[in-house]
Amino acid sequence: MSRTTAKVSSLVELLRWRAFQQPEQRIYSYLTDGETEGPHLTYEALDLQARAIGALLQSYHASGERALLLYPAGLEFISAFFGCLYAGVIAVPLPPPNMAQPQRTLPRFRNIVNDAQPTLVLTTSSILAKVESLFTQAPGLRKLRWLATDRPIDGAEEEWRDPAATVKTLALLQYTSGSTANPKGVVVTHENLLENSAHISRAFEIASDAVSVMWLPVFHDMGLTNGIIQPLYGGRQCVLMPPQSFLQRPARWLQAISKYEATISGGPNFSYEMCSRKVTPEQREGLDLSNWKLAYNGAEPVRADTLKRFAETFASCGFRPGAFYPCYGLAEATLLVSGGLVKDEPILRTMQVSELEHNHNGIAETSDRRVNVRTLVGCGHAVADTRVVIVNPESLTACAPDEVGEIWVSAPSVADGYWNRPEETGLTFHAYLADTREGPFLRTGDLGFLGDGELFVTGRLKDLIIIGGRNLYPQEIELTVQQSHPAVRPACCAAFSVEVADEERLIVAAEVEPRYASKRHSANGNGNGNGNLHPHTNGHLPLDVDAMVRAIRRAVAEEHDVRVHAVLLLRAGTLPMTSSGKLQRGACQAGFLDGTLASL
Repeated sequence: MSRTTAKVSSLVELLRWRAFQQPEQRIYSYLTDGETEGPHLTYEALDLQARAIGALLQSYHASGERALLLYPAGLEFISAFFGCLYAGVIAVPLPPPNMAQPQRTLPRFRNIVNDAQPTLVLTTSSILAKVESLFTQAPGLRKLRWLATDRPIDGAEEEWRDPAATVKTLALLQYTSGSTANPKGVVVTHENLLENSAHISRAFEIASDAVSVMWLPVFHDMGLTNGIIQPLYGGRQCVLMPPQSFLQRPARWLQAISKYEATISGGPNFSYEMCSRKVTPEQREGLDLSNWKLAYNGAEPVRADTLKRFAETFASCGFRPGAFYPCYGLAEATLLVSGGLVKDEPILRTMQVSELEHNHNGIAETSDRRVNVRTLVGCGHAVADTRVVIVNPESLTACAPDEVGEIWVSAPSVADGYWNRPEETGLTFHAYLADTREGPFLRTGDLGFLGDGELFVTGRLKDLIIIGGRNLYPQEIELTVQQSHPAVRPACCAAFSVEVADEERLIVAAEVEPRYASKRHSANGNGNGNGNLHPHTNGHLPLDVDAMVRAIRRAVAEEHDVRVHAVLLLRAGTLPMTSSGKLQRGACQAGFLDGTLASL
């Protein structure tokens, strides 16, 4: 952290200073298809565009209003985001709803629009030309002022006036993923963003000449912070690519890291898993990952076997296991809460599942592989000026070391609360320990424990399954299901419970890999009437549905000693997910109960 970044009071002031000191330095480059280098932005160009958009917003007297930012992947979002900050307008980043699948994307979109109550929508000309179909599905959007910011606004930047933003000025509403409840707008100030950026810079040990690569969507807190704000804070370059380009061909991410000699990049655990499974030996040839110093992994459970598999797969490309940087964070804390030391390899702890399930005090490591064990990956220590406390969620008292409880956080980067939700803000952001009255703390809703100061995340409080007095972590059951049969689509299964005859019962829903036949044939059709799925003329592989269900039931019973009440096999892409790819177990449960979660 430089003396200048330590003294600035807003991102507006920071960008203005960068544009003055480093006008021609490139900050953002964009790979249009994940491979081809397209447009780029220098500090001077970004400042000019932000002033032009800011002046336009000021002409509508929009200071303090909320503006939806609906942009496809590209640099236009960045200019619009800073344009909002330059006008004192509260940015609300959102993915444009997918009108090809309105039933999946519109409910969340409507919820956020109703909650944020925006008066403006900033977007591109191409999206603006297609909004009539959106108005049909969400009529309330018609009354908003829609502005296309990719059209030239000649000379508008000269009309801009500094909004005099301070550390307490509200910068954006970062909507939560909605994986366990309706999305809520986290109130994020300039101070939150600057403090968290300082924490990340120190924890990641970022040099001023570092280069990063980012494929995550910018409306995601990790994508926005690490892809947009961090490069500005550190005065360094970031290479961006469309998320879809990575998802379609994961090798593009690694090829960009190799080509641009990136030192920093990362994503959720599934991104490393996808690379291990889908990057071919031919694609690995020519990859040079030796410059990749910090491979952060967060936003979902970090799995030890994923780290091992990725390191082994790309060792020949120069990747070092010590580059892995497991970390923990959440939108309510702006992003980063804990992380390790860059020079250290991840810390692993293997323990008996039974101890986690019964929440024994002082969970101990074990080397006995004759019992059912689980290997957890440590997410480091609390970063600077941050305090992490593990709390019993019922007594609201601090837990002993190595005892599982709810993770509570106190830090300058913790947001002020949720937009227009005073009751939920009080419950989540203003928690106090019952015995000592220490606080306020942020209640994260995540479960974990501290071992020698290292944070181990074990699950999510609201997702916890309790059967027969045992705490079952759905993430672990889902991993077992994923590994039980080759037709289970990776990272696309859900475990949850429902009440049957006054008892909690376990339900498993799993998507079937598209390469397998996707419908059951009757005895009168192409099938043999015994539950087998036969290959179609388009090359689908045969699948015995009954055998697949038996394999799932058997694996869960053997690994977790619990009976699966029902197994649902789903078509690819039908499991409820958030816009950032997080599983919505609550929506899965609701879909099972109301019959809308249609199985094959």
